[in-house]
Amino acid sequence: MTTEPSGADAPRAAASGADAPRAAGSPAGGTTPSPPDAAACEDWDPLAAKRTPEDPPLDVLLSGTVFFDIVFTGMDRLPKPGEELWSKGMGSSPGGIANLATAAARLGLRTGLVAGFGDDAYADWMWHTMESEEGIDLSASRRFTDFHSALTVSIAADGDRAMATHGHDLPEPLSALIARAPHARAAVVDLAGETSWWAELGARGSLVFADIGFDETERWDIADLAPLAHCHAFTPNTMEAMAYTRTSSPDRAVRRLAEKVPLAVVTDGAQGSYAIDSSTGEEAYCPAVPVTAIDTTGAGDVFAAALVLGTLAEWPLEERLKFSSLCSALAVQQFGGSLAAPGWGDLTDWWRSLSAAADEGDLRAAYTSGRYRFLDAVVPDHPVHGRRRAQGTFALRSDAGDH
Repeated sequence: MTTEPSGADAPRAAASGADAPRAAGSPAGGTTPSPPDAAACEDWDPLAAKRTPEDPPLDVLLSGTVFFDIVFTGMDRLPKPGEELWSKGMGSSPGGIANLATAAARLGLRTGLVAGFGDDAYADWMWHTMESEEGIDLSASRRFTDFHSALTVSIAADGDRAMATHGHDLPEPLSALIARAPHARAAVVDLAGETSWWAELGARGSLVFADIGFDETERWDIADLAPLAHCHAFTPNTMEAMAYTRTSSPDRAVRRLAEKVPLAVVTDGAQGSYAIDSSTGEEAYCPAVPVTAIDTTGAGDVFAAALVLGTLAEWPLEERLKFSSLCSALAVQQFGGSLAAPGWGDLTDWWRSLSAAADEGDLRAAYTSGRYRFLDAVVPDHPVHGRRRAQGTFALRSDAGDH
C-alpha cells in the first residue's frame, strides 16, 4: 500500500496501481518505483457509470457521535494501577461515526454526516480533516458553543487493547438536523440508536443499512429488531446474529435474518462472512483475506461502507462480500480507525502487486488473484490521490505504525 504524508498541510500522496510504490512485504516484491506526481493524480468515482441527473446529492447519509481518538502502540503490556509506562508509538484520528464516514468517502461514495461538534481545538481539526481532506458533506452537522469533543484513549498491547472514553450528551438531539440533511441513495444506521426518522428515509427512497452492537443486558430481545421493517440490509456480527435469532451457527442465523430484511449479512471476523440477498435470489459465503492485523478499530465500518458501494454499483453478492472483506483486511494493517480506511490507491496497489506476483509464478498469489479477478473492471487505470494515515498530533506524522 502507498506510503502517505500525514502532516496537516502536507499534499496528498499519489497511488496508481502499476506505477505506485508497493507495500513492504507485498507479494510482488522487487524494486520500488518512484510515485507519480501528486498534481497529475485524480479522484475516482466507481459509480460514475451508474449516475443519472435524477440521483440525490448524496450516496450515503450517516449520523452519530464523533470522537477524537488517541491510540498508543508499542507497549508490551497494559500499565498496572499506579504505574506509568512509555509507549513507542502514538497516533490520533477522528473516531466514532467518523470511521464509517471516512471509509465511505475514501471509496468514492458521496458521503454526508449529521453530527454534533464542540467548539474546541479537537473539533476544529476533525471538522477540517473530514470536510476539507476527506470530502465529507457536513452541511447538516452543527457546532455547539461551550461544548467539548468526546475523546477516547486506546492502548494497544499484547494483542489486545484497553480504552478510556469521556464525553457528554449533545445539547440538542440530532433528529431535527437529520430531517434537513440532503437526500441520499442509502443510509447506514445503528439499530440501538434513535430510529424514529428511519421511516422518513425509506419514504425518500433511501436504502437503509442497519447494524447493532452488543446488548449489555444480554436479553437479546427479538423486539429490538422491529425497526428492520424500514431497512434494506442488516449486518450484525456472528455473536449478535446468533443471539438474536437463537441459532447455533452463522449460516442458520443469516437465513433467519433474511426473513426480516432483503439483504442479510453476518460477519464472522477472520472466519469470513455469510449473506443472503432475497431481492436478487443470491446466497454467498466469503472467507476473510488472511492478514496480520495490528488494529481492528473500524474494520466493521470499512466492511459496511464497501458493502454499500457494492450494492449501489449492483455487483453480484459474492463480489460485494469479497470487496468488503478486502477493504477490511487492508484497514486492519494500519493504525488509527478512520484514517486506516483504504482508498482506491491502496486497493489498486494491492491488486497490481498481487497480479504481478501471480504472473511471476507465486501459487498463493495466483489462487487469491483468481478470486478477485473482478477487480480488473473496478480499479482505476490512472493515478489516484492517496490518503493520509493517523497523525501523532494535529500536524505531525504518526509513529504508531512503526511499532
